[in-house]
Amino acid sequence: MEKTSMYQQYLPALLNGDIKALARCISLVENEATGYEQLLEHLPAAGNTRVVGITGPPGAGKSTLVNALISELLTQQKRIAIVAVDPSSPFNFGALLGDRIRMSDHFNHPRVFIRSLASRGALGGLSSKIIEISDVIKAAQFDYLFIETVGVGQSEVEIAGVADTTIVVVVPEAGDEIQTMKAGLMEIADIFVVNKADRDNANDFVKNLRLLAHSRQKVQWEIPVLKTIATQQDGIQAVITAIEKHQLVTLKEPGKQLLLLAEKAWQLIQQRRMKDVDKKQLQHHIRLLLDKNNFNLYRFVATYNNITR
Repeated sequence: MEKTSMYQQYLPALLNGDIKALARCISLVENEATGYEQLLEHLPAAGNTRVVGITGPPGAGKSTLVNALISELLTQQKRIAIVAVDPSSPFNFGALLGDRIRMSDHFNHPRVFIRSLASRGALGGLSSKIIEISDVIKAAQFDYLFIETVGVGQSEVEIAGVADTTIVVVVPEAGDEIQTMKAGLMEIADIFVVNKADRDNANDFVKNLRLLAHSRQKVQWEIPVLKTIATQQDGIQAVITAIEKHQLVTLKEPGKQLLLLAEKAWQLIQQRRMKDVDKKQLQHHIRLLLDKNNFNLYRFVATYNNITR
């Protein structure tokens, strides 16, 4: 009797929105279990899931904002998935699950799926498997997928290569940091959210941020700056409306989907080509050359693929 393949075993239930099948598929992909690539290759074309990246400096209230968005969208009968990328535990490389704790009000809701992923040292604030896991989640027919990054600052710009809409969350106290933020987070925002907008100087900060956003206006989209007090659900519907408007506009923007897919393809190809490069092996080969006093970094990099492993 022919053994059932992974995608034959799980794909029908996944496409039917089965949460247990979804959780299992994510684990298989994240751990690169045998047959996971075949599962990915049989995923359907992208559906109607709105993929929204939530990023910004630590302490801006990203998790609180996501929690508020979930509450509002549930009143609209939406199905929502959340991927919270946590800093890896230094002991077992697992996610620390801090965001699950903050979103515990919704953890058992039948229309909400929350998954914490470990960044495992990946640059950019995301998990190395975020593209694949996002596509698995989209196959389960959610209305929204929110991806929250770890909040590591300017290096987490790679969220723009994964999400259809990127929200940058800041607080009024960030006023002095605007100039340094330009080169990183400021470049990728489709929507700015000034959270904790009941604090002092919030209005002045919003005014200055709107001027900056206007100077960086994208082709067919004027970047909005929205005020929220996420703990009080204040301003949350305006954020949802802005997400919907942005995705309608970008659907009409020539080349937007092409650029997004090309960016994802580039990241996946890069990961696969680097897969057989091991840092411990690099150290071993470099040590041998150092012992011979014959080490040149650039000559080593150029010839590394010819080194006998």
